[in-house]
Amino acid sequence: MFRTVCTDAVCFGGPISEVFCECSPISMGTFTKSAGVSINYTILAQVKTIYRTFQFELQPTQEQKVLLDKHFGCIRYVFNHFLNERKEQYQAGNKSDNYYAQAAALTELKKQEETSWLKEVNSQSLQFALRCLDTAYVNFFRGNAKFPRFKSRKKKNTFTVPQFAKLRDGRFYAPKFKEGIKVTVHREVKGEIGKCILSKTPTGKYFVSILSEEQYQPKEKTGAVCGIDLGLKDFAVTSDGIRFKNNKYTKHYERKLAKAQEHLSRKTKGSNSFEKQRRKTALIHGKITNSRMDNLHQVSHKLVSDFDLIALEDLDVKGMVKNPKLAKHISDASWGTFVRFLEYKADWNDRQIVKINRWYPSSKTCCECGWINQDLNLSIREWTCKNGHVLDRDLNAAKNILKEGLKIYGQGLSITRVERKSDFGNKAHAMKPEAHPIAFGVGGQFTIA
Repeated sequence: MFRTVCTDAVCFGGPISEVFCECSPISMGTFTKSAGVSINYTILAQVKTIYRTFQFELQPTQEQKVLLDKHFGCIRYVFNHFLNERKEQYQAGNKSDNYYAQAAALTELKKQEETSWLKEVNSQSLQFALRCLDTAYVNFFRGNAKFPRFKSRKKKNTFTVPQFAKLRDGRFYAPKFKEGIKVTVHREVKGEIGKCILSKTPTGKYFVSILSEEQYQPKEKTGAVCGIDLGLKDFAVTSDGIRFKNNKYTKHYERKLAKAQEHLSRKTKGSNSFEKQRRKTALIHGKITNSRMDNLHQVSHKLVSDFDLIALEDLDVKGMVKNPKLAKHISDASWGTFVRFLEYKADWNDRQIVKINRWYPSSKTCCECGWINQDLNLSIREWTCKNGHVLDRDLNAAKNILKEGLKIYGQGLSITRVERKSDFGNKAHAMKPEAHPIAFGVGGQFTIA
C-alpha cells in the first residue's frame, strides 16, 4: 500500500490534507504552502493504464487490395444509405430511427438480392459504421459537432475492425483476411490489441491503426518548470532560452507543389495520366503533413520529458487564421495540434499544463520590472523598457507566461490526478479534482515570488 510520511508532527487539516495525507500516493520533494510553510513529502510512482495507437503500413496482395476496396465501398454505402434514411425520416416527422432500428434494417438489407454483396465484408465493420453514424447524430443534436456529411470515394477511405484482430509474425489478421496481410512493423505493440482502423490514403497506400491498452510507467519527475511562447519566427521559445525552429514545411515545398498542381490542371479528369499526376501531388501533401507531425511529436516529447509544469497561452487559432496575411503560416505551424500533443503526453506522465488568458500582455510587459509597452507591434523583435532593460520579444514573453502560469497554479486552479492502477494490486487510487490553495508543482519545489 502507498503511504506518505509527513515530516511535521501535526497533520494539516482542511483541503490540503485531502492531497497530502498519510494515504496519498505522491512523490519525493518539497512544496511551499501559500502561507510560507514548507512540507516534505514522498511519492511512489504508479503504473497507469493508457490507450496508445500504432500505425503501420500494409503491403496487401492484389486480391487483398480488391477485398479492402470492397470493405471501403460497403462501409461508405451503408453509412450514406442510412444517413439519407435518417434525413428523410426527420423531414417527414421530426423523428428518425436509432442505432438498434437501423441495425435490424441492415440485416434485412443484406438479405435483398440487389444488395447481397454486403455479405462479402465483415459484418461487424458494417455495424460499426452505423454506430459511428448514431454517434455523429447525437453529437449534432447536443451541439458538439456539425451535421454528418455523406462519405466520398475521393477522400480518405476507412473502416473499423472492432474485434478479433491480431498482429503476428509480420502479418495482420482480421475477419475475411484469414491468410493475413503483410505489414511493416517498425515498433513493438505493447499491451492488449483493441479495435483496428484500416485506411487508404489519397496516395494509394494502405495503413492499419491498432489501438492498444497498456500499462505505462510515467517518466521521472524533474522539478523543472517552463513557459512557452509560440510564434512564427521561432516555433516555440521557452523561458530558459531554448528555441525550437519553425521549419515552415509548406513554404519549403510550395514551389514543388505548385508545379505538380499546374501539371494536374492540364490533365483530363478521369484519365490515367490525371490519376497518376494526382497521386504525385498527393505525395507532396503527404510529405508536408508527415514532416510537420514528426516535428510536433519530437518537440512535445522533449518538453514533457524535461519539465513538470508547462505554461502557455490559450491561443484563439480559429480567430487568428482569419488574418489573410498570416493565415497560411499560422496553419502551417499547427499550434492547436501541438497543444493537443502536449496535453495527452502530459496526462500520461503526470505533468501539468497551465493555460493563461490569451489577452494577457506577455510580449508588452517587461519581465524584470513589470512596465507595459503599449506601443509594441509585431515588427519589433527587441525593445528596451523605460528602466533600461533590453528585452528579446519572444524570450520576454515566455518568462512572463511562466510567471503568470505559476501565479494561476498557485491559486489552486489545477491539481488533478486521474484514476490509475497500482503495481501491487488492482485497487485504483484517485484524487479529488477540487482546487487546493497551494503553490505546488509536480515533483519539485515551486515558489511564487
